[in-house]
Amino acid sequence: MSLYDTIIVGAGPAGMTAAIYAIRANLKVLMLDRLSPGGQMLNTNEIENYTGVGSINGAELAIQMFTHTQELGIEYDERTVIGLETTGDLIKVVCEEDNAVYETKTVIVATGSLPRTLGVPGEEMFKSNGISWCAICDGPQYRDKDVVVIGGGNSAVEESIYLAGFVKSLTIITLFDLTADPVACDRLRAFENVKIHPYQEILEFKGNGKLEGVRFKSTKTDEEQSVSCDGVFEYIGLQPMTKIVESFNICNEFGTIRVDQDMQTAVKGIYAAGDVIDKHLRQIVTACADGAIAAQKASKYIETL
Repeated sequence: MSLYDTIIVGAGPAGMTAAIYAIRANLKVLMLDRLSPGGQMLNTNEIENYTGVGSINGAELAIQMFTHTQELGIEYDERTVIGLETTGDLIKVVCEEDNAVYETKTVIVATGSLPRTLGVPGEEMFKSNGISWCAICDGPQYRDKDVVVIGGGNSAVEESIYLAGFVKSLTIITLFDLTADPVACDRLRAFENVKIHPYQEILEFKGNGKLEGVRFKSTKTDEEQSVSCDGVFEYIGLQPMTKIVESFNICNEFGTIRVDQDMQTAVKGIYAAGDVIDKHLRQIVTACADGAIAAQKASKYIETL
């Protein structure tokens, strides 16, 4: 069994940046991910705030980052990590496929998050059959049709701008008001086919075998409304993927991993980076910074062993 200096679980921007910094520190590195490299970037049509790049498609940026890791010779494998086990100064990384187990001196958890769901009637019925969490994946099928976006944060607004360019009408329903970057909000409001309903709670998704509409009510007046639509896109936040560290009790009440300024958890040798950690700003650029810090601190820790 090969012994690695660091194993990075997750190949989003945090994981890939951690891998780059780790290999440049002359560490023996393995990067694992159960899906294609890129994380949430793969579900983003247009990224405009990654320093020095300008406007770029999320999948394209993911490919560029992954290509960078491969040019450096970083070992990568598509495996589903199901747990971590500490044994003295070493950590075992347990995978689902073939019951594979890897040994390493440090682990950087960069597993990211998955989209949250509402849990209201009709959601499960129309999941992937009218309700989607990826506008770049499923948006084009709604050209010249009526679409609803649920949410008012950065992801909701950015993807709404993309959709508004080709759908017939776009209705945005959000529990609060738009909370995205003001420039992005202004761009969205400028579309004539966009209508925004702030301070609304989703009650159900309506339809008989096919999605037909959304019923919602005001959180201020309890007044109920319904809007007809052909498709819905949900952007109501993310659920951190922390199952592999559940046994270590290092997550907060929101499910994100607690780390210090060095990206170190309370467990010696285990670091975390990106959307999976407890922090205020979740952006590609901050995920990359987290990954760089985690790798550098993991390298310094290894020197003490």
